[in-house]
Amino acid sequence: MHFDLFNELSVPDFADRRETEVFSDTLDLWTLAETLGFTTGWLVEHHFMPEYSHSTAPALFLAAASQRTRRLRLGHAIVPLPYHHPIQVAERLATLDVLSGGRVDFGYGRGFSPIEYAAFGRQMRDSRSYTAESLDIIRQALATGEITHHGRHFDFDGLRILPHAVQRPHPPIWAAAVSPESFELAAQAGVGVLVGPFKPWFMVREDIRRYHDAWQRHHGNGAPRPDQNRRIAMTVGIHCHADHRTARREARDAFVWFYRHLLGQTRAILEQLYEGYEYYRRFGKLGTLAGKAISLSVLETLGMTLVGDPAHCRKRLRELREAGVDHVLCAFGAGVMPRTQTEAGMRLFAEQVMPEFARSTHLR
Repeated sequence: MHFDLFNELSVPDFADRRETEVFSDTLDLWTLAETLGFTTGWLVEHHFMPEYSHSTAPALFLAAASQRTRRLRLGHAIVPLPYHHPIQVAERLATLDVLSGGRVDFGYGRGFSPIEYAAFGRQMRDSRSYTAESLDIIRQALATGEITHHGRHFDFDGLRILPHAVQRPHPPIWAAAVSPESFELAAQAGVGVLVGPFKPWFMVREDIRRYHDAWQRHHGNGAPRPDQNRRIAMTVGIHCHADHRTARREARDAFVWFYRHLLGQTRAILEQLYEGYEYYRRFGKLGTLAGKAISLSVLETLGMTLVGDPAHCRKRLRELREAGVDHVLCAFGAGVMPRTQTEAGMRLFAEQVMPEFARSTHLR
């Protein structure tokens, strides 16, 4: 089991922190994470979401992180492929791979914001076709350095793509997965899955089983090929403190703020039917209920957060491990708690929680 970091670059008004402080503090925490034994730092891409996420140009942040770290892997995820030209995505990924000495992971998805789709001139009904076609182009570009492709959205003949990625045949690839269909498509494509922070654990557990069943149907039970990545990564809001009650007291307001804003960002797609996003309607009532009655206890009951002392953290993580989660993307302090508390929680987690799971690291 691997432990990673997950960041949105949140800049909440109540925290009285400037953007420059958030960016600088996050780079410092990623540098610390490398010394503590964390595997990867993941950064999202969102647009037009003030306070909640100021991570609009993650490739630039990851380039800076590549020069501050030596072993920490850099997770560029998710890249919402319908918003971008696939050649530019491939070029950016290869450049980051060169700058980092081969430490980039690539996570892709469709995006979920109607505002973003409108701003970037895409139709949500075309999201799956754009994503599938773009992924084929990016994989070809990274693996061969050349693209020949004739599809619905893109048409190329023998384009040479530079620079060349360091990792062979390409950086590990992950797909954002929400609907059961997305888990099956990820297995069919031979890529890992990234489970976001807004789906209840009891639903994710079934999706993980579906993913492994689909992988067996498409690829068998053998070890993945070099171009495949059979992994499950799940994002969880985490705060760890030696005293269980103190952990919950420190985390309560920040975690409620973060998840209330997260549900606020997804509300548009939860409340209105968009072609290609029908599955999201199933979360409509959950989103409305959580938005009104959200609390730390509700979040933990849904399996979306992990707040408490080290023993409590270890107990919950055993459940994730047994269900097949390979990577835990730790949103320490929900990305909005004071830096001193976040750093203390990371250190305690690394010292008293991670060692048990390092002994059981395995490749599924």
